[in-house]
Amino acid sequence: MRSNTRVAALACAAAALSAVPAHAQARQEPMKHTARPTTAAITAQDLRTRLYIVADDSMMGRESGTRGNVMGTDYIAAEARRMGLQPAGENGTFFQTVPLVNIAVGTASLSAGGQSFRSGTDFIPLPRYGTFLVFGNRFDAAAGVPVVYGGRIGDPSMITPEQARGKLVVFSVGQAQQGAPPPFAFWAGGRTFERYAGAAGIAIASLDITPEGLRGFFGEPRTEMASAQPEPTQAPAGMVITTALAEQLLGKPLAQAQMGQAGGTATGSFTWTTAAVPFPARNVVAVLPGSDARLRGEYVAVGAHNDHVGMAPKGVDADSVAIFNRLLRREGAESEADSMTAEKAQMLRAALDSVRALRRPRIDSVFNGADDDGSGTVGVLEIAQYMASLRTKPRRSMLFVWHTAEEKGLFGSEYFTDHPTVPRDSIVAQLNIDMIGRGATGDLDNGGPGYLQLVGSRRLSTQMGDLVEEVNRTGNHGFTFDYSMDTTGHEAQIYCRSDHANYARFNIPVTFFTTGGHPDYHMLSDEPQYIDYDKMARVARFIGAAALQVANRDARLTVDKPGPGPDAPCRQ
Repeated sequence: MRSNTRVAALACAAAALSAVPAHAQARQEPMKHTARPTTAAITAQDLRTRLYIVADDSMMGRESGTRGNVMGTDYIAAEARRMGLQPAGENGTFFQTVPLVNIAVGTASLSAGGQSFRSGTDFIPLPRYGTFLVFGNRFDAAAGVPVVYGGRIGDPSMITPEQARGKLVVFSVGQAQQGAPPPFAFWAGGRTFERYAGAAGIAIASLDITPEGLRGFFGEPRTEMASAQPEPTQAPAGMVITTALAEQLLGKPLAQAQMGQAGGTATGSFTWTTAAVPFPARNVVAVLPGSDARLRGEYVAVGAHNDHVGMAPKGVDADSVAIFNRLLRREGAESEADSMTAEKAQMLRAALDSVRALRRPRIDSVFNGADDDGSGTVGVLEIAQYMASLRTKPRRSMLFVWHTAEEKGLFGSEYFTDHPTVPRDSIVAQLNIDMIGRGATGDLDNGGPGYLQLVGSRRLSTQMGDLVEEVNRTGNHGFTFDYSMDTTGHEAQIYCRSDHANYARFNIPVTFFTTGGHPDYHMLSDEPQYIDYDKMARVARFIGAAALQVANRDARLTVDKPGPGPDAPCRQ
């Protein structure tokens, strides 16, 4: 018999949550799930079983180069073997090891006008991050360097390289466009700052408006590929700084600074140092051979990323995080929290008190990454199992790749496309799956059961975009596509922030499938109990149907639009 105390607590919780706006609520599965054998079909039950394994606390957040990621990739490889897929990694295995190193900044100092500033509070040294942030590894201004205002990033009147030579150049950022966070404005420039190779450093006055999660990303040790080729030019060191520090450096309010105007003198230094990652970082690569003798030498790639962001340095109450995010931080780590009001404070207390009536505080330090990208990881497994079960296999071979180090800078997909284990020109398309477990009205204002974002589907091949639309229509999948994140120049830079971008640089048609952001993005609360498994199954079935359609075509998809080129920076 059910405890009346528990029934009363549940009723109390329901009453409290009824006062919380609908967009602040989230569906919730049990926190634990008993695994069941998976079937050939793509089902919500199979996805639930798989995701509660992949996103379990025991996986320790699956960060690349850690034991947790090794455990996660071991599980993926074991499942691929069980399905009868062929290993397509290195040396007859399912694994391709990506050579990674950890790079951390040592002591960092910066002074101006007789005042010393604190690293992590007043300024944060910027890492090199793929083609988004291209900065040097060393800032050396111990003897002092002059400061100059470089203008606003993206304006045509930015400072010239000659004006910047030997100076610390302070840049401001413009207002947000298209709803994207202003801090992402300087990502859009890609290699913009490379032309200032002669500058002593680049200082971007955006720290005040940089979300906490992004601050943490900038300030933490970063990971790169040990085998990466040196940049063709010596990029300047970079940092994000507060407006107050910018004004101290320039000697005047930032709003009054004129492009090219001299400031004071800055002194300081920092250096990034390198050490090997403690555990191997591995792509998992598997092949299902095609059934057509003429076409089986071509591959349709379906991929996701197997990594997430690991562990928090200390535990916090997971329920508090989840409730707070749904009320005040709708985009998770992608945004700052809204201002607290008395009404919202009352809602928070009521909701948390109701949860406390059900259970004690649940201290958590694991970034489980259930949606990002546990959902894609298990979605690819389900698609692979379904295709492996077909009596008549796809005409072209299927290439399943679970990339590592996406969170570190798309390094797994970069390494795979630079060192493919099948002929690169035999890959006819890549379907990328990243975060397909959410997208409800509680996650996005325009979300719902049929909501799905598509990115990149027509950037290289009109046929690819048309095919995806046709499969949705003729297969009665019922999705309404949101293409807004695929807009050219969109400040959120979504097109450049997942693994498909590395395939596109080799003119391989791509489509990125995602249900979009949500309050638990890159938060401790991205856990399997908050996933919409019925919708995730529908999305996975749709992607599987699209992949089959590509695999069974008589001819390859036509690439009718120019690509960026293998060495060009990604452009949103």
